Amino acid sequence: MTVDADEMRAIRNIFTTNLGVKKTERVLVITDLIREDEHVTVKERAQRDSLREIARDTAEAGREFCEVAYLEFPSVGVHGKEPPIEVWEAAFGKKAVAELSASGVLARVLLKVATADDLRRAEEAVIKYAKSPEAIIALSNCSTSHTRFRDILTRCMGVRYASMPLFERPMLRGAMTADWKAVEERTKRLVELVKGAETARVTARNGTSISFSIVGRDLRPDTGIITERGAFSNLPAGEGFLAPVEGTAEGRMVLEWAPDEKLEKPICLEVRKGRVVEVMGEGRFAEALRKKIEATPLTGNIAELGIGTNDRATRPDNILETEKILGTVHMALGDNSSFGGKVSVPYHQDFIFFGPTLEVFKNSVKVEVIVEGEPRF
Repeated sequence: MTVDADEMRAIRNIFTTNLGVKKTERVLVITDLIREDEHVTVKERAQRDSLREIARDTAEAGREFCEVAYLEFPSVGVHGKEPPIEVWEAAFGKKAVAELSASGVLARVLLKVATADDLRRAEEAVIKYAKSPEAIIALSNCSTSHTRFRDILTRCMGVRYASMPLFERPMLRGAMTADWKAVEERTKRLVELVKGAETARVTARNGTSISFSIVGRDLRPDTGIITERGAFSNLPAGEGFLAPVEGTAEGRMVLEWAPDEKLEKPICLEVRKGRVVEVMGEGRFAEALRKKIEATPLTGNIAELGIGTNDRATRPDNILETEKILGTVHMALGDNSSFGGKVSVPYHQDFIFFGPTLEVFKNSVKVEVIVEGEPRF
């Protein structure tokens, strides 16, 4: 597909504005491919083929600014699952991966069963042996944001990481045209507003009402400015996010949207002691979610609270952009081990809530963050 001038400008800005690359730096662009054993619809196939084209366009455009490597790999099939060994080798180098493999640590990391000692050993090996690019652009269908792969790269190796799962070409003309400085400033105001709060409560007219502790869980900014060593952001960006304290969430979440479509009928999730204990609703998505939580209860962990800050984000049918819409809240189930939480499971899925009211409490004093979809930051 031919890339028009506006789309190319947005792609070039990923390198020049969002990542701020230097001529001497190396950037790795990765994307995942449909496996032969995957069952995808015609629509899904078209979207994923388009994502692959965008990844190739991005790698080609980037060669004007720096050294670029490009890697395609088989999809892992779910958000939050660790990428395969060939991706680790491209990001850390074969010597580091050989050391991790020989000790058995890498196998446990890939399965999300690594102990604290395993992670310490992995980090030590990476620091000693790895040779990583200065930046990574992850244009994969399945998100790598909430993985140890991404966490170790940014935290231990100082890699700048742009995570762009589910990215679609219209975003180059929409949410990616945001004034990133304004998004950064707005997100920082949000972070300051929430700082020091002990409890958060989310309500909405659809019946959603849930509260949880956020003691010690600072809101993290996702601004789209990825120029500092070890910086990490989605693109399109624009949110503040944190991991609620495990075991504290109580209430009800009413889902009106799946990650990529409006549900025919809402699904109600009953939450007790930090986990979904019942999925009430009909349809394909409700049944799949019910089976997943029954099979692996940790996938029902209330993993994330996020607040959108991008005033150019509008699309309700692609969660990558949806969760950035100014005035919305999203909450996720599953893994939060890479951003301050304690649950490690190969699953992370966000759900959007439109027109919400979000309140936090500091020393029992209520602070309004969003009131029926209207930001107070």
